[in-house]
Amino acid sequence: MDFNEVKSKSDRYLFQNYGRIPLSFTHGSGCYLYGSDGREYLDLVAGIAVNSLGYAHPDVTRAIQEQASRMTHVSNLYYVEQQAELAERISSITPGNLDRTLFCNSGAEANEGALKVAVRYTGRSKVMAALDGFHGRTSAAMGATGQESIQKSFEPLISDAYEYFRFGDLENVKEKMTKDVAALIVEPIQGESGVHTATAEFFKGVRDLCTDNGTMMVVDEVQTGIGRTGEWYGIQNYGVVPDIITMAKALGGGTPIGAVTTTDDISAVMTPGSHGTTFGGNPLVCSAGCAVLDVMKRDGIVAHAKEVGSRWMADLMSIDSPRIADVRGCGLIIGVQMDSNETASMVQRYCRDNGVLINVAHGGTIRLIPPLIIDDSQKDVFTKLLKEALN
Repeated sequence: MDFNEVKSKSDRYLFQNYGRIPLSFTHGSGCYLYGSDGREYLDLVAGIAVNSLGYAHPDVTRAIQEQASRMTHVSNLYYVEQQAELAERISSITPGNLDRTLFCNSGAEANEGALKVAVRYTGRSKVMAALDGFHGRTSAAMGATGQESIQKSFEPLISDAYEYFRFGDLENVKEKMTKDVAALIVEPIQGESGVHTATAEFFKGVRDLCTDNGTMMVVDEVQTGIGRTGEWYGIQNYGVVPDIITMAKALGGGTPIGAVTTTDDISAVMTPGSHGTTFGGNPLVCSAGCAVLDVMKRDGIVAHAKEVGSRWMADLMSIDSPRIADVRGCGLIIGVQMDSNETASMVQRYCRDNGVLINVAHGGTIRLIPPLIIDDSQKDVFTKLLKEALN
């Protein structure tokens, strides 16, 4: 099907809730996508931080094919071998005693599940979340997303349980923390709002405040988890162990999966009937997740992300242009903030015209979230195009 036919059917039969770029793809390989226009594109978006091993990775593809030939779904009425295998692998990479996992289908569902766990465990009624954070589009996750533009017109679906603090401002958290707070949910790096970081002192202070007040510290690793920052989880860059970690995106290698991981003690409050999901943790996605983690361990992908990301940050910081306002990030989540939305959009178009796909996040920030297998020659393609565009 050529692009015009794809667009025509999409315009006719789909909800028009996405501002889509005029491209469609037939297949991918490694860090590249191949368009219905016959062109090859270097992809620095990775399905929005999902395809950490790129496209059509042979080990992940084999795992999916083999599992699909046996059984894709059976339900959580029964024990699921692949679910147990993936939960064991997750336990091996999480910090502290975070050894118990609940599977679901997405990052938003993972955050909803984590908040249910926290409320049930503490018996409290309030949730604290960061301004400009992003935790998903379902109702509780949307409530925890401190962005008016996300919440606007959906207010009836959002409870009054949420209190918002300024990301990175420990004093502001102290002012708002009370003994009524069941959970404080925070991202190690705010990706959707433009790749904003905070200090280790902030996260350590938040950890101490949560401990002192009996509040669950929930860290949303949906975008930053599974090696993206050069550690298995972004929070590990700050030496902090939360009470609950949520993850999704990269865990499934492109298949829809989410997970909530916590301690034995905290997980024990979720008794039979307290939470559930039809598709969550099915054999297909868990087989994909096992393959992803096995490959990442075998091939040293997490360390590779840290090394390539560090060199890339240095390259980008060295560009002398008044149109670059800031460079932020960690590992292979990098934000290049331009002087305006117009400049960011111009760079995005220039890159696309030259066969490179990038994403523009909030505030005119170019967000680089490529497959973690990207090499130096590939990252240098973007850096060269950025310089050309700005000149």
